[in-house]
Amino acid sequence: MVDTADLPPTQKGRKFELQALGLRDFAGLKRDDQRLDPFRLAKYANLFVPPFDELKASISEETLKHLLGEGSGDWSGGACSVPLPDGRKLIILNPTHSKSRQHATLMEEISHVFLGHKPSRLAVTTKTRDGRIRARDYHHEIEEEAYGTGAAALVPYTALKRFVREGKTSAEIARKFNVSRQLVEYRIKVSRLWDDYKENVFSAA
Repeated sequence: MVDTADLPPTQKGRKFELQALGLRDFAGLKRDDQRLDPFRLAKYANLFVPPFDELKASISEETLKHLLGEGSGDWSGGACSVPLPDGRKLIILNPTHSKSRQHATLMEEISHVFLGHKPSRLAVTTKTRDGRIRARDYHHEIEEEAYGTGAAALVPYTALKRFVREGKTSAEIARKFNVSRQLVEYRIKVSRLWDDYKENVFSAA
């Protein structure tokens, strides 16, 4: 049984943390400061994550130019809703993003699978002011749960709390877990550790 002192103070935070601990246990991690490798875990979630270069031949030059150029900031990754012939789900990650950001994106997709979420349905709904079509049936609660659980699996609460109280910066914690500084700061805030962080890091600067 998990000690409540080892869980975030909010109900939602506890839920995500317990789910994340299950993922870390499934990955065989014994210590709270061990790195979780989403690429290794993906195969157990029956996900296929090929290098983007292997997909280039099946993408038109015009589309490829947009995805890697002007539109590169508009997407981080995605899952094909139709399984491959061997039953695996194809995951495509933005190759222009850093490895640490890809880790967060892939963990979100892994969390969807382990939490039994149904894939988001693609459907034309409306147009934006600039004429672009919004085509995703977005479910905020599902996406929040998948991202929150994945982030907690990458940066567990007990280790995060300990590092914050030791005065480690978000950049130092990010390097420890091979994630982005932004993800660490997200975890600090949703775990209600921001006041401790300000006191132990900013006041010591």
